[in-house]
Amino acid sequence: MVNRQTLSIIKTNKGNTLSDLSDQSPVLVVFLRHFGCVFCKESMYDISKKQQKFSKEGIRVVLVHMSDYETADGYFKKFNLNDIEHVSDPDCKYYSAFGLIKGSFSQLFGLKTWIRGFEIAATKQMLPDSKRIGDGLQMPGIFLLKNAMVVESFIHNSVADKPDYESFIEVCHISH
Repeated sequence: MVNRQTLSIIKTNKGNTLSDLSDQSPVLVVFLRHFGCVFCKESMYDISKKQQKFSKEGIRVVLVHMSDYETADGYFKKFNLNDIEHVSDPDCKYYSAFGLIKGSFSQLFGLKTWIRGFEIAATKQMLPDSKRIGDGLQMPGIFLLKNAMVVESFIHNSVADKPDYESFIEVCHISH
């Protein structure tokens, strides 16, 4: 899967490599869906709500997206993620390096997706955008890195899956 060499190639908008960052502290790497997706919006919303706790626990969050940096900054600002480090991957080569695949019809458009999509629209007033920035078939995922190694991951079986961010914080406590 992913190794130090791969992580040393992946640079954030601030010029840091994932390898260097993970040597300094645990890094939660969140591979987002395209910016028009309600599940992507929910991920940014959830991360913004937990950002202070991640910081307090010494966990750095890095978002990976399929847009250019300027467009991504605009989306992140909407969710109060103003200073978050992020990686632009419009060709999805880093998604692929982490083993994230293109979704099947049921993973992208299954009943679970529709139900959760309506739930998000109703409870969080988040609607999909007609403007899709990125590959609509790309599946998301989350990886916790420490010393250039993946120590925990969450691979979505459906785009509607909701990760438990608290479990990543617990892993950091266990591995200290």
